[in-house]
Amino acid sequence: MAHHGWGGRPPASHAEARQRIIDATARCVDRHGVAKTTLSDVANELGVTRQTVYRHFDRISDIIGEVAAQGAASFVDRLVDHLQGVTDPAEAVVEGMIFCVRTIPTEPRLSLLLQLADSTAFGRGATTADTIAYGARMLRRYPVDWDAAGLTDTDLNSLAEIIMRLLTSFLQHPSDPPPSDTHLRTLLHRWLSPALHLPTPSLPHPS
Repeated sequence: MAHHGWGGRPPASHAEARQRIIDATARCVDRHGVAKTTLSDVANELGVTRQTVYRHFDRISDIIGEVAAQGAASFVDRLVDHLQGVTDPAEAVVEGMIFCVRTIPTEPRLSLLLQLADSTAFGRGATTADTIAYGARMLRRYPVDWDAAGLTDTDLNSLAEIIMRLLTSFLQHPSDPPPSDTHLRTLLHRWLSPALHLPTPSLPHPS
């Protein structure tokens, strides 16, 4: 018997079905934009019924969120590669932010983070506990010895929150004309660097 849905190649597992739905959604978003992509579009792209898609996802926004999340995971890998060799805490944070400001709006899967209406990582959800914890884990991947710099896990959570708040502003309310990298670098170093160059704790006097 011929398999008419899924392009004649039914998925072998739930995980494969979900990934194919995510990939199909990404193609639909590329063609129609996120606001005009519907669950019916995704079902048609796969050659399946809407009910088939509903078996794996409850809402189109859930699928688009997964598209964005997978784009974000790949982006973080490239961000960390970009920062290799930058071991100074302030330098790493500033260069990481500039990389984010320049890269996120130009990449389709990452730009979804700016467009999702209800749970965007760079919108109302930017300061949720989960998002801040994700940001702190991302900072831990930087080539920086945060412990030697005197920053605790609590400090990194606070730093992640500040970074997310600043990125939200830069990305959702860009300047016209856009600031140069030199301007951004000067601005961020002026106001962030002092907080990241902590004084070395004094050692106790020998008795």
